[in-house]
Amino acid sequence: MSEQTPFIVVEGPIGVGKTTLTKLLAAEFSYASLTEIVEENPFLGKFYENIEEWSFQTEMFFLCNRYKQLENTQEKLDLGIPVVADYHVFKNLIFARRTLPTHQLDKYVRIYDILTEEVPEPSVIVYIHASLPTLLKRINQRGRSIEQQIDPDYLSQLITDYEEAISQMAAMYPHVPIIKIDGDQYDYVENTKDLEHIFNLIREITS
Repeated sequence: MSEQTPFIVVEGPIGVGKTTLTKLLAAEFSYASLTEIVEENPFLGKFYENIEEWSFQTEMFFLCNRYKQLENTQEKLDLGIPVVADYHVFKNLIFARRTLPTHQLDKYVRIYDILTEEVPEPSVIVYIHASLPTLLKRINQRGRSIEQQIDPDYLSQLITDYEEAISQMAAMYPHVPIIKIDGDQYDYVENTKDLEHIFNLIREITS
C-alpha cells in the first residue's frame, strides 16, 4: 500500500447497504465518514414520480452537493485523516446516462468534467452488488417514503448499469483494488462473521 491517506469508497445500487457498511467501516477503523445527501434533495420525490420532467434538476443537485462534500474530504485527506465514503462521484454519470435526454446529458457531462477534475482518488473501492428482490426488500425495510415510488424496472436497469460502471472504474483506476461483496449472500448487519470477513479484506489492503 502506498503512503496515500486511505480513502475508501463504497458503491452499489440503491438499497444495497452502502451507508450501513460505510458507518461500520468508519467505526471499526476510526475513519471519518462521508455519506451523501439524499432526502435533502428537493427534487427527488418529484423525480420518482416523473423521471423525464425532473431528472436534470435532480442530478445537478446531487452533483453540486457531492462536489462540495468531496472538496471537504480532500481537506481531511490532506491533513492525513482517513475517510470512508458511501459513494464515488462517478455514480453521477451512472444515473445521468440512464435518465437524461441527449441534449441535457451533453451539457451535464461538460459540467461534471469541470467539477470532478481534481476530486480525490480512492485507495480502495468496495462494490456491493445484489439481486432485485434483495434491493426491493431492503428499500422497503428502511422505509424512506420517497423511495417507495421507485419503479422496479428502473432499479433493475441500475443493477446492470452498476456492473458496467464498475468495469469502467476498474479501467480508470487500474492500480486501485476493488473488493466485490455479494449482497445476497453477505449479511454484515446480522452476521458478525460476514462483517469481520469484510474488515479483514480491508486490513489486508490498507496495512
